[in-house]
Amino acid sequence: MVLAAGLGTRMRPLTNDRPKALVEVGGRALIDHVLDRLAQAGVQNAVVNVHWFADRLEAHLADRETPRIKISDERAELLETGGGLKKARPLLGDDPVFVANIDSVWIDRGDALAELARLWDPSRMDAALLLARREGSIGFEGDGDFFRAEDGRLTFRGDAPSAPFAYMGVHITRPGYADAGPDGPFSLSPLWRRSAAEGRLFGCVLDGDWMHVGDPQARKKAEARLGSEA
Repeated sequence: MVLAAGLGTRMRPLTNDRPKALVEVGGRALIDHVLDRLAQAGVQNAVVNVHWFADRLEAHLADRETPRIKISDERAELLETGGGLKKARPLLGDDPVFVANIDSVWIDRGDALAELARLWDPSRMDAALLLARREGSIGFEGDGDFFRAEDGRLTFRGDAPSAPFAYMGVHITRPGYADAGPDGPFSLSPLWRRSAAEGRLFGCVLDGDWMHVGDPQARKKAEARLGSEA
């Protein structure tokens, strides 16, 4: 599932006439960067939620063949990450799902999504998150999100001044993970905190360079980094 329904307020003015998912970085729309990664990982079907400039995003996705696209329509109400996953549940099937934001672009020196899939073990985990090292990331200015144990188990930063790893916008979970959440909009974060407290939140670390494309300045930095790879 690709979470593409947000308003993209931090990306304005680039999102004054388009959804954030259609902002281009390195000549390619953000959502296509994500869908290309998922296709390379073997994903054949993807659900994309839509809200802001939904018609334009649907038109962009109409010709996409790999992965095949289904739309989860949030025109009536923007449901955030948890509510979006819950609404899309009938479209997702029963197999584990990648859930991906559209504001992450990365240069992969390994095979991050394959490594995340290898880590995933539903008997021990509620979710497995792809992480980036905070130091050296482009466009991320926070203090980090997680500490990671040797077995991959995650704990939140909590009251610590900083943590070494940031969530970089992709995770694997059960398609019904958010089903018990409330009606309407809600975030996945409280569910993750509960899972972490139960020792059921895990993660692996990207071997590569992560670009969090959250605003126009971060977009410029990402384009410069991608251009240096060309």
